[in-house]
Amino acid sequence: MYELKDYLKAINESKENLLDTPDPTWAKKYPPFVINRCLSMFYDTIMHSNEMNGLHFLSKRMQFHYLINSIRKKRRFGGRWLSKTKLKNLDIVKRYYGYSNTKAKEVLNILTDDQIERLKLNLIQGGRKFK
Repeated sequence: MYELKDYLKAINESKENLLDTPDPTWAKKYPPFVINRCLSMFYDTIMHSNEMNGLHFLSKRMQFHYLINSIRKKRRFGGRWLSKTKLKNLDIVKRYYGYSNTKAKEVLNILTDDQIERLKLNLIQGGRKFK
């Protein structure tokens, strides 16, 4: 059974034809909308993603072949997703300093946990906490 990362790695990096594997149900598991959504986040694949969204009626096999043969080999998904605690801390840094997302991410890498706790204390506006 393939996961989303396997499809994206085959399209972007390895160019491995997952159709030739012994798994006969791969076509049922292939999510074309999600794949197109992921590929639409990059300037060099957005046109291919848009093309497949316009031709959504094509079979999953044809869509996969189009993407695997037309997108250039490149590592696109290198970064990790932020965890929930990092997202909360990111919001705290943004509110305290008035920074954008990118600048707040840079600052978040520099700040220690104690400094983030101080920022949280400075942002408390009062009120009651309900349990």
